[in-house]
Amino acid sequence: MTALNDLLFDSFEVHRILVIAPLRVAKYTWAAEMDKWEHLAGLRYSIAVGSEKERLAALKADADIYIINRENVQWMVDKAPFNFDMVVVDELSSFKNHETKRFRALMKVRPKAKRIVGLTGTPSSNGLMDLFAEFKLLDMGERLGRFIGNFRSNYFAPERSNGPVVFSYRLLPGAEREIYRRISDITISMKARDHLKMPELLESNHMVQLSKEERKKYDEMCQQLILSLPEGEITAANAAVLSGKLSQLANGAIYTDDGGVIRIHDRKLDALEDIVESMNGKPLLVAYWFRHDFDRISARLTKLKVPFEKLDSDRSIRKWNVGELPVALIHPASAGHGLNLQSGGSTIVWYGLTWSLELYQQTVARLWRQGQTANTVVVQHIVAESTIDERMIMALKGKNATQAALIEAVKANLRKSR
Repeated sequence: MTALNDLLFDSFEVHRILVIAPLRVAKYTWAAEMDKWEHLAGLRYSIAVGSEKERLAALKADADIYIINRENVQWMVDKAPFNFDMVVVDELSSFKNHETKRFRALMKVRPKAKRIVGLTGTPSSNGLMDLFAEFKLLDMGERLGRFIGNFRSNYFAPERSNGPVVFSYRLLPGAEREIYRRISDITISMKARDHLKMPELLESNHMVQLSKEERKKYDEMCQQLILSLPEGEITAANAAVLSGKLSQLANGAIYTDDGGVIRIHDRKLDALEDIVESMNGKPLLVAYWFRHDFDRISARLTKLKVPFEKLDSDRSIRKWNVGELPVALIHPASAGHGLNLQSGGSTIVWYGLTWSLELYQQTVARLWRQGQTANTVVVQHIVAESTIDERMIMALKGKNATQAALIEAVKANLRKSR
């Protein structure tokens, strides 16, 4: 924002700036940061969220910076004049898919902006293939090419395929270095730990064990891709579905084919209860993945009479940041980007894991970031022993949280169960 201020009022290089960000970040974070700093007091901003009438009014307002959420990019391109000479994409990784409507819409008007900046902490969470769309948005294909087919053939070779269908690619020898060389002139990478005084990050696994009966159900799902229970039947059509079912089993409950939920065990709930108790009232952020995880965690916390809320509103986020919530529940997909939660606590526990390295890193970064006053940030993972949980931890630690890792994990579980 300081750079934008200088471009507007010092060098006079730009006059109207568009910021594209995740909804909550667009609605609150940018405005809050501009209001916070005295030297940015002269910046006039207009937030284009809400109803179509409100968005149109905001885009017509007299301002220097216009902020819109990424879901409304296509609407804006279709319905409003694109008269911005600079664009800032907050969380550039949300444009890593060249086939999405938001990407195609923004590419239509990209030539009208003479300056563009992309911000992200996870530019290639699923591999360097992610960079193609992101850099095409930045330079219109100058460095990595205009077409995804050419980019793939120049830098990658098929790794897993079934006839003409390629499931994953591997980098060709020297390709990584060449990609970095080509983008280096417009790319700057800064790690917070290199430039800021960051707290120490401590990670640990809280292991839980399934009983023989619970293990039998888990292995049956692995071997037969179907689990028959008195309450209903669960089937898995492919590796991705099986991965999700195994994750649910590890967490303690599973969805039936007709949408019901069957409880399998409470191992992770008991572990979470122990962790909550060990916090002695200090705030704890709990990341969950499945809806039934949230429901079961909520029921257990209610039974324990522990105050908690889901962080999905301004009110709940404010309560967390001022220390009014002993426990807060967060879903990585809905609150993983941009939220400032470091004022509320310094410990996060993962009840259920995710394959997405991007969502994992971004969620941890809600606490492990500038402004965190604690000396250490603690990240705990509740892991069901000898389940897919362990493979997910390995994939995340190895920064290989991709579809290929997911499939390998399923295969490993199948081999192990047999």
